[in-house]
Formats: sequence, C-alpha cells, structure tokens
Amino acid sequence: MMSFYSGVLLPFGFASPEGASDSGIVGGKEAKPHSRPYMASLQVGKDHTCGGILIRQDFVLTSAHCKHAGMTVVLGAHNISRQEASQQRMEVAEFIPHPQYTGEYDYDVMLLKLKRVAVLNKYVRPIELLKKGGRIRAHLRCTVVGWGRTGEDLPASKVLKEATEQTQFDFECKNIWQQYFNGTQMICTKFDRKKGGVCQGDSGGPLLCNNKLRGLMAFTYRDKCSHARYPHVFMKVSFFVPWIQSVMQRF
Repeated sequence: MMSFYSGVLLPFGFASPEGASDSGIVGGKEAKPHSRPYMASLQVGKDHTCGGILIRQDFVLTSAHCKHAGMTVVLGAHNISRQEASQQRMEVAEFIPHPQYTGEYDYDVMLLKLKRVAVLNKYVRPIELLKKGGRIRAHLRCTVVGWGRTGEDLPASKVLKEATEQTQFDFECKNIWQQYFNGTQMICTKFDRKKGGVCQGDSGGPLLCNNKLRGLMAFTYRDKCSHARYPHVFMKVSFFVPWIQSVMQRF
C-alpha cells in the first residue's frame, strides 16, 4: 500500500489516520457495468492508484494526496484489467490541488485538467455539482464506489464495486479523530460489516447520497478500515464548490 501520512500517535494510543492511493470496497457488490459514467480510474502505468469523478468534459475531481507524476485518467471503464472499447485514456495537463492543502488532512481535494476533452456518451458523462449543499443529516444511507482491494489483506478487484455506508453525527467522528476532523469541510460515515464499505482510503472516490455527489473519500483508520468502531472521513464537496467553479471558469 502506498502511504501518504506518517504514523504519529494520537491521544489514547490511536494511530494517525492514513490516506491511501489503494482503492478498496470491502463487501458490497459489483456495480452494474457503466451505471456510474462519471467514475474515473487514476492510474500510474496501468496500475490503479485512486478514484476520481468527472465533473466536466475536461475536469476530474479527486483527492489532493493522490497527486502522482505520470498519472493518467481512464474514463468509461468497468473492468480495468481489460482494454474495453468504452474506455477513454486521458493524459493530465495540470494538477490543481486546493491552495490551502498542506499535505495534511484539511483541504484534501484536487482538480485534474485533462489534456483533451472527453467524448460524452452512455459510458462517459460528468456528474452534476450541487449548487447548494444543504445539511447532511446523520444516519443517511449513502453509496461508496471504487476499484481495488476487497479487504485489508485481500487482492484488488478489477471491476467497479459499490457498497453502502451510513452518515454519522460530527461529534462521533470528533471523538475518534479529534483535531484531524473538521466538520465544516468533512463528512463522517460508519462502516457496516454486512453492507461493506471503503477500505484503505478508496481515495478520491465519491460518497453518493440520494444519487447526489456529497463527499470525496479522504482518509480511513490505518489497518482498521473495516472495523465498525472507526468512522471514515470524506471531504464535503459542497464546501469546495465555490473554489471548484472558480478554477474551471479560468479554462
């Protein structure tokens, strides 16, 4: 697994949260092929490293800690081990992390400006950004989506998978993550062993509530991603929409 954050100790003996490039849906189910045409696989060589979300024909939204030289974006994929006719492989023209991202946990979002415009069809289509985010209530069942590891010690999945996680109250995340959790820009979710969930980050992948993009996978608890005690953290997309729109208006 590619680590991005150091293993400093938190109070009460907790290890630090860790963002990861490894995608991973534990449990869950295989997604209906091409039912989520906004999904992007971010790859180095032909190895999947992070998830991403197409938000305009020439822009992909992902996590800032996913930045990697030589990265390519694959759109229109279901099975990333095959060269599907539906796939479009795109080079990145520019990496645009949030200007306040420092390599820690806040502002962990990034835009990828593609070198060419994606061809939109039934396999490739951007997701709409909410103009007004609104409050995300606790105990709302939302969908997580990604490619990759299916467990902490299990091999990666080559097909797109999805699972359900449940949003939590901010204080529930604060109790665990303490200073690392910022409720203004983050969303807290709970892993359910029966329903599955993200693992080892699934970084850059979406949190979809009522089929609306609400979160961007940020970090999990190192080596305990499928432990029900430890909530997962997503960046709150609505908080970043003004910045996203300001960047895209420049192109």
